[in-house]
Amino acid sequence: MDGSPRRAGILLGTVGTALAVAGPVMLWRGRRGKNEIRGELAAQKITFPDRGLPAELAPHAGRRVETGPEAHAYAEFIKGNLAHATGGRTYAELSAELHAAGDDEKLADLRQTAFMGQSLRASLMSAYQAWHLTTLVTGLGVALVATADALATRSPRRS
Repeated sequence: MDGSPRRAGILLGTVGTALAVAGPVMLWRGRRGKNEIRGELAAQKITFPDRGLPAELAPHAGRRVETGPEAHAYAEFIKGNLAHATGGRTYAELSAELHAAGDDEKLADLRQTAFMGQSLRASLMSAYQAWHLTTLVTGLGVALVATADALATRSPRRS
């Protein structure tokens, strides 16, 4: 015999052990990451207004932003407010207008509003993306644990 079944068994055992270690670590990191995001968002004390929200955001009225999906919804709320305040113009477009117009205090204030709004929106979108990443890491951890378990049940037992 050439020892191939034995080598395959050793390989499966090694892979299974690696997955059995990596899976729980990824589960732990995913849960910890979500808790960190939750904590950071809660610390910001961002609350949706009680009234005046667009229909698609109405279910969030009066609620605090504490999860990735809620951060995304609030980022959309900011986007709508910015579009209304700036006439749909971005910070870059307002900057170009300001450079062309010279010293225009109203335009400078509008540019500052756009800058702050777009910065807040970007921060919230980052929290939303991090939320999805932690979900992916947690799911991958579950898959690794399940695969390790499947490999353990299929590995040849030593007598």
